[in-house]
Amino acid sequence: MKHDNFQIKNVSRRNMLKGVVSAGGLVLAAQVFPRDALAEEKLYNTGAGGMPGGAVWDPHVFVSISPDGTVTIVTHRSEMGTGSRTSLPMVVADEMEADWSKVKIVQAPGDEQKYGNQDTDGSRSIRHFVQPMRTCGAAMRQMLEKAAAIAWSVPDTEVRAQNHFVVHTPSGKKIGYGELAAAASALPTPSFKRIAFKQPSEFRYIGKGNVPIIDLTNITTGKANYAQDIRVDGMKYAVVARPPVVGGKATKWNADAAMKVPGVVKVIAIPATPAPGKFAPLGGIAVVANNTWAALRGREALAVQWEDGPNKDYDSSKFKEQMAASARKPGKVERNEGDVDAALKGAAKVIEREYYIPHGHHATMEPPAAVAKVAGGKAEIWSCVQSPGGTRGDVAGLLGMPESAVTVNVTLLGGGFGRKSKCDFALEAAILSRDMGGTPVKVVWTREDDIQHGFYHSVSYQHVTAGLDSSGKVVAWRHRSVSPSLMSNFMPDPKRESALELGLGLIDTPFNVPNLRLETGEAVAKTRIGWFRSVNNIPHAFAMQSMVAELANELGRDPKDFLLEMIGPARIVDPRKTVSSELWNYGDPWDTYPVDTGRMRAVVERAAKEAGWGRKLPKGHGLGIAVQRSFLSYVATVVEVAVDANGTVSVPRVDTAFDCGFCVNPERVRSQVEGAAVMGLSIAKYTEITFKGGRVQQSNFGDYKVLRIGEGAMNVRTHIMPHGIEVPSSGVGEPGVPPFAPAFINAVFAATGKRIRNLPLGDQLSA
Repeated sequence: MKHDNFQIKNVSRRNMLKGVVSAGGLVLAAQVFPRDALAEEKLYNTGAGGMPGGAVWDPHVFVSISPDGTVTIVTHRSEMGTGSRTSLPMVVADEMEADWSKVKIVQAPGDEQKYGNQDTDGSRSIRHFVQPMRTCGAAMRQMLEKAAAIAWSVPDTEVRAQNHFVVHTPSGKKIGYGELAAAASALPTPSFKRIAFKQPSEFRYIGKGNVPIIDLTNITTGKANYAQDIRVDGMKYAVVARPPVVGGKATKWNADAAMKVPGVVKVIAIPATPAPGKFAPLGGIAVVANNTWAALRGREALAVQWEDGPNKDYDSSKFKEQMAASARKPGKVERNEGDVDAALKGAAKVIEREYYIPHGHHATMEPPAAVAKVAGGKAEIWSCVQSPGGTRGDVAGLLGMPESAVTVNVTLLGGGFGRKSKCDFALEAAILSRDMGGTPVKVVWTREDDIQHGFYHSVSYQHVTAGLDSSGKVVAWRHRSVSPSLMSNFMPDPKRESALELGLGLIDTPFNVPNLRLETGEAVAKTRIGWFRSVNNIPHAFAMQSMVAELANELGRDPKDFLLEMIGPARIVDPRKTVSSELWNYGDPWDTYPVDTGRMRAVVERAAKEAGWGRKLPKGHGLGIAVQRSFLSYVATVVEVAVDANGTVSVPRVDTAFDCGFCVNPERVRSQVEGAAVMGLSIAKYTEITFKGGRVQQSNFGDYKVLRIGEGAMNVRTHIMPHGIEVPSSGVGEPGVPPFAPAFINAVFAATGKRIRNLPLGDQLSA
């Protein structure tokens, strides 16, 4: 993978690493600037889309070797199960020929000036940082080899790094990395052009899947520390009574009653921030106590009365009707090719279908939590945040202090899925510690708090129209997408999907149809809309892949064969000249990551082959297939379902073909696909947040159902498409989710003949 914008620095003598890694040995930093960084910055700052926080500036990656030979690697991204805390350091260790057993991982605090972008989202940790990590490791290896050559007074060509030692090839003598660290630190850092990378055949860890995640033992034995586990001397505990309707506020509460609860020490009002509030707290009344139990009892005693505000009329069923009305009329044209209206008018047959997905919630196993200590002009945070650098900036802005006065310590995340990219819970803790005169305060969210006061996956309504000619060929495709925008958190409500959201599986529609038009309709955001694993790819894929299967059925065609026909021949699809506004490609250049239908066809064919597509199935069983390009990867899934006489659905087997370019860590890819099967099945069967009177109607896992352990797919098979390192790596954490629900629903149709167009499935079969 070629990257020209590198800068490698020897920072061994600098104080910039103090408190992170030991500077007693050799310390290198690699900085890489993305090829399209300025374009991304312009894209976001003009309101057209882009990752939150502006341009993606890839971070400095710090590595050190101590005199005892320990290699310390600073990981700048948060760990929530994707394995970035392991996979990226693993790349460094491989390129520098380090012994993994002698590698130590240190979590970086929030500091984007030092480390660059720290948002663990967008499935971009590997694709943006595999090359900087290789560069750091390779540069360090060469400096160690040079130091050994000087020590032995031999040519550089006679020495070679091997498994934590440098070996003199002719004589066989060797010297350890620890012994060389000080001498190597005095050497100039090789320029990028002089760095010699390993050949792929020499890799020991990269692409092998033989390195378990570093936190695995602690996680599985209960020793891992999450934000809910943090304890600080003198710490108090707090819970917050938040407005049940977004935009509401407290008008009356009984602080005296709360203070009478044993253990309660203070009642504090948290002001709300008018919309758009980014990730600011909702506001409300906090109860601070000596323990969580007292805080909860004190909150119950508050008897808060609320003024519900402008969103008090939000009703999910009525809003669905409004979105449907919007989707049934012409919208804003986002991409246009050919003449759809004329093609539909002249079509032999026109088929229209509508698809609906409700709000969803992340429901992470660990609800949000944060500890803050604000005293002496400084603030320190301990929390489970996906964006420690962003959190640092938001805390500094809230408290009116420079970012240099704020420290954000990152714990393990007990699940994230996008919820913990929003730091409202950390901001609450900072406010309360400040108002408590510097006393450390831990804000605890209960499961009910989390489900009823979150940032929700956007509800969506999709209207798809296809025109067929007399031979059954699709000659027109019109897709109208209606969904409240997550950009309503950052700007006055745009009332339709932004360029970022359109780039999530809609604007890059790959179908080989001569007349194609993609439109958006208006939908007002009545609650907080947030990132959710794979975001708008989920409704876009559900609609498109369901519609393709419906058309196949109408024509009496095999669904897999018809899907391949819709994708068309292997080619590069370039929609840049046919879109109406800025085109967002997950923050990366189109030249590097084009829409490649050859790769899309390949995953469809591989998934179908591995699943035994067309095989004879038992009664009540069915196979469904779907594919999606998301986060620059190509993923096809075949789901087998079994439906009994009562309409109960189980999933005996799932086959997923995954093309993420060069695969850095196959073990993590398999893990993410297996997790996507769980989450995708949960979305298809259960996930639904509803509103009435502006209030979330669900409160816990009793009424917000998620998949139980006994309901998961019994056999999830992952088939990774092979690529050399010359093919850029792409996303892994999110792309497995979008094709699952449509593949599942298509399988349900194959088994029962009943077409489901409104998720979740719920009791639609038994009814």
